Amino acid sequence: MASSPSSPPPAPPPDFEISRQSRIFAALSKKVIDLDELRMLAAQGVPDAAGVRSTVWKLLLGYLPNDRSLWEQELAKKRSQYAAFKDEFLSNPVETARQVEREGNNNDNAEHVENGLLHRSEVTQEEHPLILGKTSVWNNFFEYTEIMEQIDRDVKRTHPDMHFFCGDSSFAKSNQESLKNVLLIFAKLNAGIRYVQGMNEILAPLFFVFRSDPDDKNAKFAEADSFFCFVELLSGFRDNFCQKLDNSAVGIRGTLAKLSQLVAKYDAELQHHLEITTEVNPQFYAFRWITLLLTQEFNFADTIHIWDTLLSDPDGPQETLLRICCAMLILVRKRLLAGDFTSNLKLLQNYPPTNISHLLYVANKLH
Repeated sequence: MASSPSSPPPAPPPDFEISRQSRIFAALSKKVIDLDELRMLAAQGVPDAAGVRSTVWKLLLGYLPNDRSLWEQELAKKRSQYAAFKDEFLSNPVETARQVEREGNNNDNAEHVENGLLHRSEVTQEEHPLILGKTSVWNNFFEYTEIMEQIDRDVKRTHPDMHFFCGDSSFAKSNQESLKNVLLIFAKLNAGIRYVQGMNEILAPLFFVFRSDPDDKNAKFAEADSFFCFVELLSGFRDNFCQKLDNSAVGIRGTLAKLSQLVAKYDAELQHHLEITTEVNPQFYAFRWITLLLTQEFNFADTIHIWDTLLSDPDGPQETLLRICCAMLILVRKRLLAGDFTSNLKLLQNYPPTNISHLLYVANKLH
């Protein structure tokens, strides 16, 4: 087995934390931000204070340009574009028809009233809900009804332990509505993937961070900002969600094979015991780790800190994600080597609480 730290690194002294925080603030205050420097700092963890993470993640995901003078213009353009997406994709044909009719009424109300009765609106064949030809606006609407219902079910199950996402408060309901909007617009714009169960779990950390920004204007546009960052984040993982590629070298099976190779490289004994002796293959536990970016394996605060490191990888999150998954196995190797199929599968499907800083430290050593 190659070197893997058996004991955690010493905890950084408080003044080191203050220094790291001040370095991130200094990096963000530059007129043109050095993204390499920011990635290096963010990989060690982003301070929770003052909405720093919201800005850092937007920069790491390429949503904000590194030239600060362009931020306002770029944000206004993207937020306006998202508003147009909502108008186009979230209104059903009834609302569209009524809007057209209202506009017509405004032009000439008198023509629509005869003997005290309103004329019946002219409905073309393409607009009639019982005629579902390919050109019908209703065909498109009904086609997505099933997806809308799936999104609704999944969003309601998103972090049920957090008042931010769940509960009867208007705040929670508003946040759920935003998640649903983003996921449905994404599905309509990406016909090759549409919506895959679990995408709500990937969207949740982005929306939480952006909605929690202390700058009210940024918080107000969290839905729009989350949409574009979600698209960018998923672009590096879309092959994992595309069923046509499942068995290809670039699909999820290919990604799982890479994890197996990585474990063999750093701990051949562990890889052999897991996959050959106990027949616990990566798809039994790591499918969820990889497709949901570890959002289900740790508590929400720990997930956020893991994502600081994931999003800091200049080549995209996947290589860092695989190293973290490998480190997760190495940290419980003694239990795995002593275990059989049943105990090992149970352990890996319910990963034990761990020191996240130590996990990321071990993962970083697997370069």
